[in-house]
Formats: sequence, structure tokens, C-alpha cells
Amino acid sequence: MKIIEENYDNIDLILLDIMMPGRSGYSVLEEVKNNEKFKDILVVLFTVKSFNEDVQKGKKLGADAYITKPFSGKELLERLKEILNIKN
Repeated sequence: MKIIEENYDNIDLILLDIMMPGRSGYSVLEEVKNNEKFKDILVVLFTVKSFNEDVQKGKKLGADAYITKPFSGKELLERLKEILNIKN
């Protein structure tokens, strides 16, 4: 969150894993989406957690997209480009 706070005006998209050491991606997502300063930043969750309840929780908290692993680097880049193009 410190990095986001210090650089938010230069951030278009945040890519979050749900399972991170020390803090869940869900809690970071919730904090970002509840902060008016960050309202224009897209947040994409990517994870191995592909159960419907996980996807629904991410959407409920405001995730702009949800990508499940495994995926190739090329697939990830293509999906992120799509998401950014939708924003613009």
C-alpha cells in the first residue's frame, strides 16, 4: 500500500495475487477500492483460487478482472492489454 500511496497518480493497473505473504490480495483490493484517491486504478486479481465463491468475492470487493492460473506470460499480457483498452 505504501508503493500505491506514493505512486498512485502513475499507476493504471494493479495485479494482485490473492495469496500473498503477510496480507491477502482481497484486503489490498478492498483498501484500494475504498480509497477515493485510487478510484481510477484498475485492480486485477490473479490466482489459483478458481472456485466460484472466490471469483464472486473478488467481484464483490471491486476487482475489475479475475484471472486464474495457470496461464502463459503471453496470455497474461494479452488479457491485461484488453483490460487497459477497455479503461481507455
